[in-house]
Amino acid sequence: MDQDNSLNVGRDARILARKSWTAYIRVVLLGLVALVLLAAFWGANWKGGLLLTVPVVAFLVYQVLEIRSHHLYVDDIGVWHSRGILPWSKGITGVKWRDLDEAVFFQGLGSWLLKSYTVRIGHRFTKANEIIMTHMAGGHEAAMTVNAMHQDLVRQGRLG
Repeated sequence: MDQDNSLNVGRDARILARKSWTAYIRVVLLGLVALVLLAAFWGANWKGGLLLTVPVVAFLVYQVLEIRSHHLYVDDIGVWHSRGILPWSKGITGVKWRDLDEAVFFQGLGSWLLKSYTVRIGHRFTKANEIIMTHMAGGHEAAMTVNAMHQDLVRQGRLG
């Protein structure tokens, strides 16, 4: 089981899902367009091309790292979504077990073929506190695991 104490998670934290390869498609397409434009700048003026290459590459690397930072995990307290790589953009949102409504995943032909799902972790009392994550690898299994864990806690009478 994975545990990251820097995020102040509860005991026995376990990552259920991460972003799928489909989340990177936008960054790859953006990189290809940037490559074509940068090649044109390099051909016209190598100094201008070099000046533009550094921030473009830095932006693309940041985008990849940002996508990699998304995790859906559970612990003894609830279900959580952590994300962010920079100190001011790091964050965790979650739903405690006692407030959990249900975990669902949305499946269409594309998500079934690509194994990349949108997952929604619902809050019993308000939609503002629910977790919605797109492009999740194993999102269908994560939703079923969350629901099974929640049902076990209800059966054991540990939610009060």
